[in-house]
Amino acid sequence: MGIRVVIVEDQGIVRELLAALLGREPHISVVGEASTGALGLELAARLAPDVLLLDISLPDMDGIAVARAVREKHPKIHIIALSIHDEPRTVEAMLEAGAEGYVSKSTTVDDLREAIRAVTQGRLYVSPVLRFDAREKARAAAAGGLARREREVLALLAEGRRSAEIAKRLGISTATVDVHRRNIMRKLDLHSVAELTKYALRHGLTSL
Repeated sequence: MGIRVVIVEDQGIVRELLAALLGREPHISVVGEASTGALGLELAARLAPDVLLLDISLPDMDGIAVARAVREKHPKIHIIALSIHDEPRTVEAMLEAGAEGYVSKSTTVDDLREAIRAVTQGRLYVSPVLRFDAREKARAAAAGGLARREREVLALLAEGRRSAEIAKRLGISTATVDVHRRNIMRKLDLHSVAELTKYALRHGLTSL
């Protein structure tokens, strides 16, 4: 059946269009649709989808409240926020509430497909069309989800330490250091040690 998706969107035409577009994807199945936050929570509990595609503006409750409730009761469900709002504070609020992805309604189906793929693989995803500062806010929120050991490894990588040096300093194996580095890159959606270093410096994770 592939990736099971529930769509929570109050505008019927948008919801139907999303369901039709995603229904064409060979590895995605839309298993439920909801027009309100309350119904979205009910479907999340009853259907246990892999992904909840969640509009922020709903008639009975906002998406932030829905995301918090889903994260608390159903932590295995991946949440992707869907919105016309691209303000950094809105993106950050949704990610802090438990969303792992944030997709603009002005985006393409390719963007939405990539978001679904990313969150089910444990990666953060924010639409490229969003402003740079919004994406930085998203990464900052994701940094709060790094484990203590991952933050330690990130700080040492930013200081230019090699894996063997980090392993010796932290009392772990070189292979474990490499696993932590890959996990950090995946969570922060960064792709090189140089990018990790810039990120750590920008967010005060190293005193270098």
